[in-house]
Amino acid sequence: MTQTQPTPEPRATPPMPRSNDVQQEEGIAAVLGRIPSGLFVITWRDDTRDRGMLASWVMQAGFDPPLITIAVATSRDLLSTIAEGKSFVVNVLGESQRSLLARFGRPPAVGEDPFVGLAITRTDCGAAAITAATGWLECRRCEAASGMPTHGVVAVAGGDHAVVLAEVLAGHRGSQEPPLVHLRRNGLRY
Repeated sequence: MTQTQPTPEPRATPPMPRSNDVQQEEGIAAVLGRIPSGLFVITWRDDTRDRGMLASWVMQAGFDPPLITIAVATSRDLLSTIAEGKSFVVNVLGESQRSLLARFGRPPAVGEDPFVGLAITRTDCGAAAITAATGWLECRRCEAASGMPTHGVVAVAGGDHAVVLAEVLAGHRGSQEPPLVHLRRNGLRY
């Protein structure tokens, strides 16, 4: 008499070990960090004072009219200025201007003014242009095409940055030194 062997139950495929997820994230971080970018100080004027922030994700986006894109953390005050349709200035930093990274890398403390002692020029919109910069561009967000609700700002649900499409209204070439180029060790954080 032959006994029938029980059929083994199908096994679920075990999930990939967490270490592969970590390795994948480390690979993504390493490669993203190797994408070169410039370093820029974005400046604008609110009702009472000059404002500024460090940015590294600025890129030309069109020729006619001249356009750029800027990625701005959703927590930054610059987005409300942009949403109001106010102009702002993108200052292109040169290699000798590393000292400005600390001034504009974080929002200033109460009573702190990162512009103190810094030579500036006023653009047509009233914002500060850094005189020693490699150059500056005065910009304003693009209006959305008919029927599109973005108003020149694209935010990804759950994303930590909004991408702004802006038209370049004016520009000035400053110092002749090469622009400051930035690579990050980790492309998943500053």
